[in-house]
Amino acid sequence: MRTVIHEVIADLDDVTSEIVLAIHWVGGVHTQLRLPKRHRGQRNATPDDLIEAVRQLALIANDDVIAGVLNRNGLSTGNGNRWTRERITELRSYRKIPVFRPQPDGIEPWLNLGNAARSLGIAPKTLRLAAEAGEIEGVHPLPEGPWIFSRTKLTTRKPNRSLIAPDRTPDTPQDRIQIRKIYSLQ
Repeated sequence: MRTVIHEVIADLDDVTSEIVLAIHWVGGVHTQLRLPKRHRGQRNATPDDLIEAVRQLALIANDDVIAGVLNRNGLSTGNGNRWTRERITELRSYRKIPVFRPQPDGIEPWLNLGNAARSLGIAPKTLRLAAEAGEIEGVHPLPEGPWIFSRTKLTTRKPNRSLIAPDRTPDTPQDRIQIRKIYSLQ
């Protein structure tokens, strides 16, 4: 760094509450950077609701997937960085959130929307509608993220006829098959 930077001068701008850095480069060029100054008592901690979302997502997904879901939702770390696998691992370790490990027998206690719908023999959209209507208990921790269902709770409740509007006529043969499946579950 000393070959390209001659010196760095730091100053505080109390009016704008910023740290002003003046970088003097070896070639004679000067660059000014303004960084926000932390306020007294200001924390850069990860919000509690985001930690709870990671706790729920860790039931069905590995750290790479969790990082992708958080980034897709526009969420950042307490310091304003994008989420990476390493940052999720660090958060889980610090908050004592267990890591996702697939079950050796393949029977997972927690399922995403697609796997839960497959286990019930219905379409994912039908299951999502049932969860949104409160007919089946599911968790949706983030708007742009997966639904999470408990396998034990899925076996006790099935979607009912109220998911299909009485005035709706099936548009395609696939819709008619889906409607028959819903009625046969009851």
